[in-house]
Amino acid sequence: MRLSEVVATADEVAATPSRLAKIDALAQLLKRADGDEILPLVGILLAAPRQGRLGVGWRGLSALEVAPADDDTLAVADVDEFFEALAAASGTGSTAARTEILTGFAGRATAAEWDFVMRAMLGELRTGALAGVLLDAIARASDRPIASVRRAAMLSGDLGVTAAIALTGSAEELEAVGLVVGRPVLPMLASTAATASAALEITGPASVEYKLDGARIQVHRHGDEVHVFTRSLADVTHRVPEIVEIVRGLPVHDVILDGETLSLDEDGGPRPFQETMSRFGADVSRELVLRPWFFDVLHVDGRDLLDEPLATRLAELDRFASEWRMPGIVTDDATAAERLARDALAAGHEGVVVKGVDAPYAAGRRGKSWVKVKPVLTFDLVVLGAEWGSGRRRGWLSNLHLGARDADGEFVEPGGFVMVGKTFKGLTDELLRWQTETFPDYEERRTASAVFLRPALVVEIAIDGVQRSPRYPGGIALRFARVKGYRPDKTPADADTIQSLRALLRG
Repeated sequence: MRLSEVVATADEVAATPSRLAKIDALAQLLKRADGDEILPLVGILLAAPRQGRLGVGWRGLSALEVAPADDDTLAVADVDEFFEALAAASGTGSTAARTEILTGFAGRATAAEWDFVMRAMLGELRTGALAGVLLDAIARASDRPIASVRRAAMLSGDLGVTAAIALTGSAEELEAVGLVVGRPVLPMLASTAATASAALEITGPASVEYKLDGARIQVHRHGDEVHVFTRSLADVTHRVPEIVEIVRGLPVHDVILDGETLSLDEDGGPRPFQETMSRFGADVSRELVLRPWFFDVLHVDGRDLLDEPLATRLAELDRFASEWRMPGIVTDDATAAERLARDALAAGHEGVVVKGVDAPYAAGRRGKSWVKVKPVLTFDLVVLGAEWGSGRRRGWLSNLHLGARDADGEFVEPGGFVMVGKTFKGLTDELLRWQTETFPDYEERRTASAVFLRPALVVEIAIDGVQRSPRYPGGIALRFARVKGYRPDKTPADADTIQSLRALLRG
């Protein structure tokens, strides 16, 4: 398949606000792909190359000065080989090697192709072809039930692999995709409610559990082999030896566990989220010990538990890991649920999650079976820019421009970001220093007063609510916004939507 076909389809998808039209265009493209092109093609369309990190950033790409090709001769396979070469470049001399690889490929691409490939590498295609749209397109192109495609994607944790099976394999092969110990699955997600009582009205009888300000982990064990994955399915096993040892000591042979981890201070209270996350991106620190709290089990010793009710899964978890269980109670009593929520807050945690005891584990889905309750409204937003500080903050990038994702294309292009406010509150000197050092790596343009970024960095913002405002295109502005911390475990696709913020006007 020629790269120019992919570029033309991406342009078509970006130009239409219609979800159905997007699905149809992507389905037609997938139908034309050869079997060995499907995996790299899906990675390119998602702006998430199958090779993972390529070691290139906006600065390096924008510095290239290469005359574009006149003719579109490149194929999807050429892009895949290009990504392979970039990913393989490491060690001494890798910067020069990557520059040579980039220059060589850029000279073979037309201007439109190179622009498309750059945006695919940087994760900013903004076609609105997010995973949900592409998943529907895979189902249409393969003529497979959407439920089967969705389940296979959730359990494989890889939309490219799912597409290859759906488009080249049989219906039986697609249905056969299941849990595999050692292969991470997409985590089940929670919706939100204002109080534990309101959440209980949604779920019915429930397990009401502490909501920690920690990092989501999924742990797989086969014999003595243990793997620990983050919320985004990154393997961080080598960073968390204490969690590996705890799971290795459980009286089971095979297991898949879902939970959270954080570090505790000297008084037994939770340390800030950023300190926990530092363990996933730096060398192991003996001073910062992580403790796991498990709240679900998906498989144990040959038995898949995904489709079992939560009550059954919790009974299994209690059987072999009671010492490491998330604190909680099973109840249908609103008073008891509210009491536990107060206990969680008193212990320094975020709130509670209320989970229906009859519900199966819906991997990758955000439904009504799990409902999180946090007394402070928090939203994950994307940094669109930052203004230079004044006074004591002079010389530092300070006041953040915050954007919410427009899932429906109501105000900007689908998948784009709508500015909803600014804030400099909650920024410590350490964060100001980090922002000033890091933001130029994501710079798109700058003025005398501000640096504007491509949407890549997710930050958790606490607010008191929203108010109507003609100042921003979404018609709302944040009230009393303050920074809780950056979320390196999340991508812009995980950011909260302008639609969910606007819903607060009606709340």
